[in-house]
Amino acid sequence: MLRTFFAALAAGLVAFAAAAPAQDRLTVVASFSIIGDFARQVGGDRIALTVLVGPDSDAHSYEPRPQDAAALAGASVILANGAHFEAFLPRLVETSGSKAAITDLIDGVALIEAGDGGHNHGHGDDKDDPHAFQSPANAAVYVANIAEAFCAADATACDFYRTNAEHYSQTLRDLDAAMKAEIATVPAERRTVISSHDAFAYFGQAYGIEFHAAEGVSTHAAPSAAAVARLIDQAREDRASAIFVENIANPKLVEQIARETGLALGGTLYSDALTGPDGPAPNYVELVRHNMATIVKAIAAP
Repeated sequence: MLRTFFAALAAGLVAFAAAAPAQDRLTVVASFSIIGDFARQVGGDRIALTVLVGPDSDAHSYEPRPQDAAALAGASVILANGAHFEAFLPRLVETSGSKAAITDLIDGVALIEAGDGGHNHGHGDDKDDPHAFQSPANAAVYVANIAEAFCAADATACDFYRTNAEHYSQTLRDLDAAMKAEIATVPAERRTVISSHDAFAYFGQAYGIEFHAAEGVSTHAAPSAAAVARLIDQAREDRASAIFVENIANPKLVEQIARETGLALGGTLYSDALTGPDGPAPNYVELVRHNMATIVKAIAAP
């Protein structure tokens, strides 16, 4: 399907690009909704932002649209997570003819090795877990990288971007401190949980929570029956306290594991995507607050 898309795109891209209106603001494309939120915090009304993978959508399995290529063709800045998180993006950028380089916001983060040996699932050879944004401390690195990307493209507004980045980074530091205080109310022996896919290693590292996952770091490939059986055995052995579904994942596998282990479903966690404006995670700060509150409520000692 992707091959057909790219073939059609190569023939029709010029028409899409010509139809795009001229922009006075810095034209920015963010790969998915969480990075889009970071970009808004830094760029404010000085940027014209397009987000490719929107709320409640999965960047792991995303199929590009012709309008995505049109947005990339006119972009001055392209923001991505990196570490093979957006498997679709490099080829899409190349096909679009965009002159903007991809800024990988994960640069500068101390990466965790992926628990399943990599995020490749057919997407490449990278061995690192790409979900670094799940830690507010790492999110601050992303934000600093965004400011520098904007400065490189729009030097006249560099002070504006850097000031916004520092203000938001302070918000992230305050958030991190509040989350540490909240999880401190839960005994360490109750901090083992199960999630839909392996997206929370950085969150777990930051707050002393051990996550096991039904799927690997990508939702692209379903786990084998043997892998699910091992997870069920491990959940019993480690006395996991709760199991959670995610907004981007099919809940059926998690529900099966819950039945076989007797674990209660603890609610929905938001991993790789924000919600819409009326949901519980319309921005990154609310996403982190929601996830922590959901976890703490589910695993607090009875």
